[in-house]
Amino acid sequence: MEAGTTPDGEGPRMARLIRRALVLAVVAIVAVAAVLVLTGSSDASDYEITADFTNASQLVGGEVVTIGGTDVGKVNDIRLADNGDALVTFSVDEAYAPLQRGTTAQIRSFSLSGVANRQIQLTLPPQGKGGEEIPDGGTMTRAETISEVDLDQLFNTLDPDTVADFKNVIKGFATSYRGVGEEANKGFKYLNPFLSTSRRTFAELTRDTPALEQLIVNGSQLSGTVASRRDDLSALVGNLDSMMNAIARQRTSLKTAVSQLPDFMRNFNTTSVNLRATLDDLDPLVDASKPVADRLGPFFRNFRAASADLVPTVRDLDRITKAPGSDNDLVDLTRLQPKLAKIAVGPVRRNGEQRQGALPESSTALRDSLEQLAFFRTYSPELTGWFDDFGHSGVIDANGGLGRIGTTFNTFSVGVNDLPIVDLAGLLKQTPLEQMNALDIGNYKRCPGSNERPAPDGSNPWTEGGTLNCDPSIIPPGD
Repeated sequence: MEAGTTPDGEGPRMARLIRRALVLAVVAIVAVAAVLVLTGSSDASDYEITADFTNASQLVGGEVVTIGGTDVGKVNDIRLADNGDALVTFSVDEAYAPLQRGTTAQIRSFSLSGVANRQIQLTLPPQGKGGEEIPDGGTMTRAETISEVDLDQLFNTLDPDTVADFKNVIKGFATSYRGVGEEANKGFKYLNPFLSTSRRTFAELTRDTPALEQLIVNGSQLSGTVASRRDDLSALVGNLDSMMNAIARQRTSLKTAVSQLPDFMRNFNTTSVNLRATLDDLDPLVDASKPVADRLGPFFRNFRAASADLVPTVRDLDRITKAPGSDNDLVDLTRLQPKLAKIAVGPVRRNGEQRQGALPESSTALRDSLEQLAFFRTYSPELTGWFDDFGHSGVIDANGGLGRIGTTFNTFSVGVNDLPIVDLAGLLKQTPLEQMNALDIGNYKRCPGSNERPAPDGSNPWTEGGTLNCDPSIIPPGD
């Protein structure tokens, strides 16, 4: 038997087996595809909603349902309601189901170039602002749907004159493009990327409609605010124009300054580098100043209140510092200081003689008066009390003012031999007759300081070692 031959009948049997295997494979593939298609279709249409529209707006079924420009379902059925409305049933993918109350459904057109290119656009409520969930098989009322407004309906609202003018506009566009169609087509070719990109941009804006609405509202408020300040804005523009004109007039100086700027920047760079070390050295000072800076807050609050009261003072000080005229302000007084210094220090020539200055002359006078001042030193308590009596009388305690009045006669008193020094404290305790006998006279040899209470160190009364002609035993009654 030659190679490649088979016994009789085996060739046709092998061909039949191959055909049967191919048929079984095709049937299996079709069955699997049917299962996948039916399963997918069932999953896609698991969640359905019927929306009530005033009209179907040329929906024919099978149109896509979108959310933010993304396909999320399709139109499954369209039927007529008893009241003449269009009941449109559509499905929504599981990722976006179930929808919430507050969702709106609107029939929209893909573009103006088609006749029946419709879609249903769903607008979801803001996050957290939606109502209850719409169950599977639920309905959306007329209040939650918006039908498409056809372009013909818009044109039907125009009067004949407006339509005629609009036709002239279209004819004008035709005239403007006549003869330049090829160039315009090239331009439109480059416009395609812009349009596709714009579609993605507007899709993002559609997804975040609340933010876009807030942007538009804020822009409107900004425009209103700017419009209310149009006078200020006009003044700003006018001032900017004046400023630019002034800069233009100084362009030569500006050119010189710009030409010197590189050298300045190089020097400034060196200074900045050296400044780093200085700033590092200032860190301890800054750290030490932080506690003080916290305390400066109350100080500056009080200083702010006081600064308002300082304005008149500073204004008056300004007038005192520099006033019109000669020799009438602090500036003129400062200019006179060298002459006064020469007179004060000296020597000066006055009345034909060379004399000391005012300060050396005062020093000499003080040295020459030391002997007289030493004499009055012993009477310093009396002198101090005498001057003090001009300032006040008596003392003040919780009971009110109290004044003590007394008469004192000392060594310098004249003609006091017949005037007594009376012990009032003891006198008030005695009978009238005893009071008359208690009168004491001849107390006119008091020593300096005897009018005060005896000091613990025995420094009063002052007797100058017993050389003064006075009686140290004469002291005020009760001492």
